[in-house]
Amino acid sequence: MRVDDRPVVTSEAPRYRMFDGVLATVEDVFNLIAASSILILMLMAVAQIFLRTLFNSPIPGFIDITEQAMAVFTFMGIAYCQRVGGHIRMEIVLGALRGRTLWIAEFLGVLVVLIVILALVFGSWFHFMRAWQLGDSTIDIGLATWPSKLLVPVAMTLLCLRLLVQLYGYARLIADPSRVPVAVPVVLNVEEEARREIEEALGDGTDEEARQ
Repeated sequence: MRVDDRPVVTSEAPRYRMFDGVLATVEDVFNLIAASSILILMLMAVAQIFLRTLFNSPIPGFIDITEQAMAVFTFMGIAYCQRVGGHIRMEIVLGALRGRTLWIAEFLGVLVVLIVILALVFGSWFHFMRAWQLGDSTIDIGLATWPSKLLVPVAMTLLCLRLLVQLYGYARLIADPSRVPVAVPVVLNVEEEARREIEEALGDGTDEEARQ
């Protein structure tokens, strides 16, 4: 299900909104790099097939490059995905909740995720340090593995920051459910999703809503 991730203009918590905007910019850059890496790998795969078939001369270390690039497109877009609510959600229970109860459930869910991600940051950092100290490299062309392993704790740290922003966003809604949700994904119903898709396609009303 789609979620509404459009910026909401409000006079509340200006520093919070400013930090959310800066963080969103970094997430967009990371996600663009991840998407670009997929495109580059696809082009390399096409070149690999043609070179191997026509000239019997495959790209040296293609498997090694692909293995290391997996960290780029797997982890660099994860914070962006969390921001827009693109991850898989089980909404059988959440869909029936309303008001403060819903925000408490969302808060607790994000808190559990944050604890797990912090543990992954800790473990992946030591995994990177081990590769750095040992000079670990790939088998075929000897690519250093530490850059791809460093990407994991870096991307996970960015995700932690996004989760902290969302925790604050849910906390303010728990304190006052009448507030406008800011920097948290809001599930859209069928009518709202259809309206948003029309606005995205036609560009009508979006700018006016953001200015209001």
